[in-house]
Amino acid sequence: MVGQPYIRRCLSVRQPWAWLIVHGWKNIENRYWATKHRGDLLIHAAQTMTADDYDACRIFVDSICDNLALPMPADLPRGGIVGEVTLLDCVNIHSSPWFTGPVGWVLDEACAYKWIPCRGMPGMFTVTLPEHLMPQLKDKGI
Repeated sequence: MVGQPYIRRCLSVRQPWAWLIVHGWKNIENRYWATKHRGDLLIHAAQTMTADDYDACRIFVDSICDNLALPMPADLPRGGIVGEVTLLDCVNIHSSPWFTGPVGWVLDEACAYKWIPCRGMPGMFTVTLPEHLMPQLKDKGI
């Protein structure tokens, strides 16, 4: 339908974790809370990323993956939507090396997008994108 906005749930995640999620490496997002939401979930890269954030992620990645090189900090987009996943479940235990708990959001069908500027919010939030941005987005039967 012409003129229909793209309305989806969105989660803000700090880089480089957001990059790992939308590129299909990180199949669990660890949170302190569960959600009843299941299905499409946009991933927003938070504006903030410190050198300590980046280094901690790199150390963790190196401990579980032999062949994964993170992009340099300057190459990681921030302050906008960077992709989409499907949220399958929220669990308290999981065999994935990405699970550190206490609640793991099980993710699948990761898809990276060209950066779309968007203000983030704590927790999960609703985002409305104009129709002209839809060609950038993954076709999920919309």
